[in-house]
Amino acid sequence: MASQAPQASRVLVAANRGPLSYSLAEDGTLTARRGGGGLVSGLSAALARQPEALWICAALSDADREAVRRGVAEPGVRMLDIDPAVYDDAYNGIANSVLWFTHHHLYDVPREPVFDAEFRRRWDSYTAYNQAFAEALAQEAAEGASVLVQDYHLALVPGALRALRPDLRIAHFTHTPWASPEYLGMLPDDVRGQLVWGMLGADVVGFHTGAWADAFRAGAGPALSPTSRTEVAVFPLGVDGDDLRALAHRPEVDAKLAELRAEVGDRKAIVRVDRTELSKNILRGLLAYRELLTTRPEWRGRVVHLASAYPSRQDLEVYRRYTESVRTLADDINTEFGTPDWQPVLVSVKDDFTRSLAAYRLADVALVNPVRDGMNLVAKEIPVVSEQGCALVLSTGAGAYGELREDALTVNPYDVTATAQALHEALSMPSPERAERTKRLAAAATALPPSAWFEAQLAALTA
Repeated sequence: MASQAPQASRVLVAANRGPLSYSLAEDGTLTARRGGGGLVSGLSAALARQPEALWICAALSDADREAVRRGVAEPGVRMLDIDPAVYDDAYNGIANSVLWFTHHHLYDVPREPVFDAEFRRRWDSYTAYNQAFAEALAQEAAEGASVLVQDYHLALVPGALRALRPDLRIAHFTHTPWASPEYLGMLPDDVRGQLVWGMLGADVVGFHTGAWADAFRAGAGPALSPTSRTEVAVFPLGVDGDDLRALAHRPEVDAKLAELRAEVGDRKAIVRVDRTELSKNILRGLLAYRELLTTRPEWRGRVVHLASAYPSRQDLEVYRRYTESVRTLADDINTEFGTPDWQPVLVSVKDDFTRSLAAYRLADVALVNPVRDGMNLVAKEIPVVSEQGCALVLSTGAGAYGELREDALTVNPYDVTATAQALHEALSMPSPERAERTKRLAAAATALPPSAWFEAQLAALTA
């Protein structure tokens, strides 16, 4: 058994990104800053209630790596200084360029994927990156400790950790969808085998929805036999309603809301907030809005589409091209339909959480139309903070579809005409109906907030 740290931890989280990051001043001073986002906040709050808890993550920046080298440490956090070239291969070369595309069914199949010698080199880096996490967890975990491993970046960790520390209780949660057997079958046989082996090292494998859990079972095949120690479970992550409402009513959000109201005027607002991620389907959403204005001219001048599309993974060329396509299409719609006193699309490609919260409060309609998404918390967040109530147009590809479909207007994410019609229905929905739907959507959205989501996994692991 691997040696343990003098003060071994009873509960450990492993994730690519940690709860904090460092900045390095010109004089060499290091400053730690807590991370944002509901998941980080929820996990941090849950871990704070656990004795001797530890979060193990990768050092993502030069400042993070410098902090590791200097021995700077925040309580409850251990950063791993992984060689930057190995990390880039593992994170960009495999996790985001292969596993993400596989699980989200994003390949342009006549051209992709290509599994060649360069892929094999990167896969070796992914294996080494996962092994580094497994060894750190083995070193830090107390006898019989609970380890919760997060996401597709660390799919091999449970198997590697099980080999080092068979006494541990291990969970893995995948925040993305899981690939269908057909897409999983695109991976080389040995790589697919390693992926399944890694996941089945866990006692509990968790997903946001039953659909993704079923896809995992189908892909694992005979390896997930009745005698397997691995339980496949569903934990649908929600939002913390109180925290989100408090964030949405800060003075800086009030100020941004006033700016947006001045731009929108007395028109209705269709709101979407996404990263410019290929799976989010932003282009078809804009095409549907253009078709709405084409086929339902009565909405011209009476509606504004607030589209927040934050740049994502701009170190990958395909994402840079996609972001530029979003800008171009928004400009085309404004050119085609805009008038001196009406701009049909107000698009923002800056990462501006304050603007997003203000747009949530202003939303009459929320458009969430991913082609394939693990959950999509935006579909849950907007109904929680929308001031007048909002109609939710939701695609069947969102993980949130299973929980929210009864009170949403649901669409095939590829059907632009049906999405345009759903937008018309949403804009035309009577206020009392919209308010009642919003109330039920918000109740479903807050059923399992991040801290309860974490505690549910921990309970399943220790049952």
